[in-house]
Amino acid sequence: MLLALIAALAGGLGLDVVAGDPPNRYHPVAWLGRLIGYFVPRLKAGSRARERAGGSAFAILIVALVGAGVHFAAMASLYLAGAVALAIFSAIILKVTVAVRGMDRHARAIMACLENGDLPGARQNLSMIVRRPTEDLDEQHVLSATIECVSESTVDGITGPVFYYSLLGPAGAFAYRAINTLDSMVGYKDDYYRDIGWMSARLDTLANYVPARITAFLMVVSARMLGADWKNSLGILQRDHGKTFSPNAGYPMATMAGALRIRLEKIGHYSLGDSQEQTTLQKCRMAISMMKLTTLLFFLAFSVPAMSVLYLAGWWRLLLGLP
Repeated sequence: MLLALIAALAGGLGLDVVAGDPPNRYHPVAWLGRLIGYFVPRLKAGSRARERAGGSAFAILIVALVGAGVHFAAMASLYLAGAVALAIFSAIILKVTVAVRGMDRHARAIMACLENGDLPGARQNLSMIVRRPTEDLDEQHVLSATIECVSESTVDGITGPVFYYSLLGPAGAFAYRAINTLDSMVGYKDDYYRDIGWMSARLDTLANYVPARITAFLMVVSARMLGADWKNSLGILQRDHGKTFSPNAGYPMATMAGALRIRLEKIGHYSLGDSQEQTTLQKCRMAISMMKLTTLLFFLAFSVPAMSVLYLAGWWRLLLGLP
């Protein structure tokens, strides 16, 4: 059973690297996004207290339902067709919750525009993966935002779901993705979303607390292995991790800034690291390499040991209802 679950984790990550994401009409996370989008206007209740209560109940219900649904489907695959079926099902679920190739593709599309002198095209591609306005960004800030997104998405799009898969199986990975999707759609501070997204934002903060810190440490290790400045990475992590509004996002971003010896800046919000070197396309390529190596390290240094310990403790048998 343990080998099936570990193989599924490796297979899901490998499948994502090779195949990338399916079209949205076939993507379960896209279906979830449409479901959330349908209900959001119906959560506007007139008073702040009612909107907060309704938004909180909705967020908890969505996470619980998708987690339970995936868990029961995993149990059904095991009981009806055995461990191999469970492994295949788990690999597919994990694959749709992670985005190694997707982040790589988005970042390289921006880089290709900049290599061809197409700054407006780079801004347009960047606008697809960040919330900030991009139409007035210069090349340095486009590259900065791209590297910030690569580092933050290492947690949100890769190690976060892998962390919860390692503890709770495929249901944990998909429940995490539900939390992340809720936060990306309603976890804003403006008047419209402030109350209906209140619980979604807090669930996301809680869910990312541990993965962000483990990921930052492993990013330092990956910087050492790739020949980046790992000592500076550790120093900037310690100094700047608290400068972002999110209590979690600063960990991978500050680590990346230090490793690359650059400054990552969201104008008017934060500045991480020092401008020891120019922010270049090569720095962006190194950020992508660090993302991929950190993913591998997370699998080897966290997931395999954690899943093995839980197996020896009888956790997986209890979770899957086995005697």
